Amino acid sequence: MPTTTRSDRPDGPTIQYETFGDATNPTLLLVNGLGSQLINWEPAFCARFVERGLRVVVFDNRDVGLTSKTAGPTPDAAALMRRFRHGDPPSAGDVPYTLADMAEDGFAVLDAVGAERAHIAGMSMGGMIVQRMAINRPERVVSLTSIMSTTGANGVGKATPEAAASLVEPAPHDRDEYIEYTVRTRALTGGSYNADAYWREQAGRVYDRMFHPGGEAFQIAAVASDGDRTEELRTLSVPSLVIHGRLDPLLALSGGEATAAAIPGADLLVIDEMGHDLPPEIWDDVVGAMTRLMEGTNA
Repeated sequence: MPTTTRSDRPDGPTIQYETFGDATNPTLLLVNGLGSQLINWEPAFCARFVERGLRVVVFDNRDVGLTSKTAGPTPDAAALMRRFRHGDPPSAGDVPYTLADMAEDGFAVLDAVGAERAHIAGMSMGGMIVQRMAINRPERVVSLTSIMSTTGANGVGKATPEAAASLVEPAPHDRDEYIEYTVRTRALTGGSYNADAYWREQAGRVYDRMFHPGGEAFQIAAVASDGDRTEELRTLSVPSLVIHGRLDPLLALSGGEATAAAIPGADLLVIDEMGHDLPPEIWDDVVGAMTRLMEGTNA
């Protein structure tokens, strides 16, 4: 069973996190994507790493789940993304917090669980966060896995118009309508293994745990403010793996290819039937590739 606790980061949010496995084992920190709560890392997925001798740590990013929420007006996410796509990312002064702040939240969680160094992996926005973690504090990173993410460079990882629209579509507040909205969105952005029943059940759990749709706008602002990480990624010497779906309509495969090309020595795993999702049908491929990377570090 996971243990649940909170990290009070000085001058930052109070962060909700959970751990799986023996505290004496090497740590794997899993970082969520946009609007995603820690329960979106399925316990059965985490258990596969625990079985391989790791301690798994998951947490709610700022403005989702049970981590603290940002006060003040909600950013205009659509406007910020338009600026970003036109090569004009907002500055740190334009947004309540940055991707670098979210990366520091990840390190605060590692501090709370007593992990000086850790394997780090993130999906989508979480991939961007772990890239920023490795860039800013590489001495604390044993290995890096970036899943269905991108470098922040214009011209790569572009969404289809339909997928881009779904990113900023307001979520309905009614529970049943929210569940149907989630199923519809997953059908649009997922790959070949979409299962309405799976996403419907997950959406219900997410809604019941914490419904706070306004938080996504703050996170989008943080992503847009980080700009292009390509040149910084070229400086990394951290063992790295990039995983991407060939069918991803939200962050196109070119984003993963650009990430792998930028990080020296990074491996790229392309999963043909994968979209912008992590369904159980691809867990064997994902866990297997990540395990090979982590075992190769001898840490």
